[in-house]
Amino acid sequence: MADFKDHFSSIAGAYAEFRPRYPAALFDWLAGVTSRRETCWDCATGSGQAASELARRFRRVVATDGSAAQLAAARPDPRIEYRVGPAERSGLPDDWADAITVAQAMHWLDPDGFYREAERVARPGAVVAVWGYDLLAIEPGVDRVITRFYRETMRRWWAPERRLVDDQYRSLPWPFEPLEFPSVAMTADWTLGHLLGYLGSWSAVRACLRETGRDPVADLAGELEAAWGPGERSRPVSWPLFGRAGRVR
Repeated sequence: MADFKDHFSSIAGAYAEFRPRYPAALFDWLAGVTSRRETCWDCATGSGQAASELARRFRRVVATDGSAAQLAAARPDPRIEYRVGPAERSGLPDDWADAITVAQAMHWLDPDGFYREAERVARPGAVVAVWGYDLLAIEPGVDRVITRFYRETMRRWWAPERRLVDDQYRSLPWPFEPLEFPSVAMTADWTLGHLLGYLGSWSAVRACLRETGRDPVADLAGELEAAWGPGERSRPVSWPLFGRAGRVR
């Protein structure tokens, strides 16, 4: 566990509350390209945002994460077995999984270690799918404030691994037989309060707060409120999803 990059244990509750949920179309696609739907390993599950949807489509889901605090914040589900453990040592048997997923976390993993474990755990022909999401979009005035916050204010606080997200995983080495990742978007309706909670769950924001004692989201709130407009009305939010998928040879 020494190499586990733990950015979110200290805010596990906020992460579970404020992070968005992935679209059903993504999981329908995954179920459609998987020849068997008996077993699924959701690696680096966090607080189970993907695991809950996977459990609707696979008979058994084992969801692992290096953070016990993150797992404790997940919503209990009798169809999901949550386990603490790193991506490189899942504790799962050989030739077990029909599908293996990593949602918004591949950039935190050691890819070679994860790939070796995935190849061991996967049944022949199993599908491996990893995905993430880009910067959110709401409306131009709000988007300008958030984009500047992301690219300028928070620039020095993003970990180097974040470059893989900016690159949409295109430079990620990929040892599996490629499958075309679906073109889908994640959407939600959020109030300004929920948006501020989400920004507060960014790893760069937490790094800034730890090192300086200053909450950059609190500093941003007034400008964002002015762009949002009066009242606590909700607004539609969208994120383009990107990812890589492949079949284990």
